[in-house]
This record gives sequence, structure tokens and C-alpha cells, in this order.
Amino acid sequence: WPRTSLVGRELAGATMGLLGLGTIARRVARSASALGMRLIAHDPYLDPSDPVWVTVESVAKDEVFRQADVVTVHIPLTDDTRGAVGRRSLDMMKADAVLINTSRGGIVDEHALVDALRSRTIAGAAIDVFAHEPMTPEEGAVFDGVPGLVLTPHIAGVTQESNVRVSAMVAHDVRDALGWSR
Repeated sequence: WPRTSLVGRELAGATMGLLGLGTIARRVARSASALGMRLIAHDPYLDPSDPVWVTVESVAKDEVFRQADVVTVHIPLTDDTRGAVGRRSLDMMKADAVLINTSRGGIVDEHALVDALRSRTIAGAAIDVFAHEPMTPEEGAVFDGVPGLVLTPHIAGVTQESNVRVSAMVAHDVRDALGWSR
């Protein structure tokens, strides 16, 4: 087999950059730390005294893209975050860097991402969320033959266990909102 064309990279010693540092991002950070990765993040809404900043370095958004070997997106889709990862951000990334978005579609400019991958501006991307879901064949055609791209059908959290957790969380939230005691 073509071993030299299949040479990969180790995560130990690499830098993971996180956009947003909520519950899911913190779990990702713990896993990345266990693999020996350096952690940087941008989350302007997180209090500077939050204990997470002991193990994760707070940096400006642009620095996440400049420094990280892996950028992972964990922010909500709002008017302010729509297209937040676009051509400018992708151009700042290292040529061998990878982008991961499992948060919300619309945050990453899909056309800019495709251009960055085709031009080898970045090495790869893994996307589980899309600007339009479910995607039409015409919308999906933009991803056809793009090198270094892994697409999954927005099912990262679809497990039996997560469905039970979410159902319990909703039931507790309804109970609390109605003022019912346990």
C-alpha cells in the first residue's frame, strides 16, 4: 500500500483551539488533554475566573485560528455567529490544520471551507452540521470530491444514552419551571 501517502500526525504535542468553552467543549478539551494536546480557547462570555482557564489558555479568536492544529467549534448559531468561520478565519489557519464543526450549521461558511480544502489552504475538515438540513442534492453537490473532508449526517449525539439524558433533562426543566418539588 502507499505508506508514504498515508502518513498521519500524532495529537500529542499538537494544539487544539476551541471556539466556545461550554459543557461539550470542556469534555472535548478533557479528551484532548488526555491525548497530550495543548489547549487554547476563545469564549468572550466565560468569566475570567472560571476554573477551566487553569488548564485552557484564553486567547483572541484570531489566535485560535493562527495557533491551532485542530480547531473545533462549540458556539451557538446567532446573528453574530452566522458565518463566523469564513474565508478570513480559514486563511489564518496552518496549511496542515483541521477544522471540526459539530455545533451548528451556518457558523462555518461552507463555500469558503470547500475553497480552502480544494486550494489546500487547510488540510482537512470534519462537519456534522450544515447550513440547510436536511441537505438537498444540489446543496450537497458542493462537497462532491472535496479532498480532506469528512461529512456526517448531524448524528454526533444520536445515541440511546443521549436520548435518555436529554429526556430526563427536559423533564427536570419542566418540573422546575412549574415549581414542582421532587
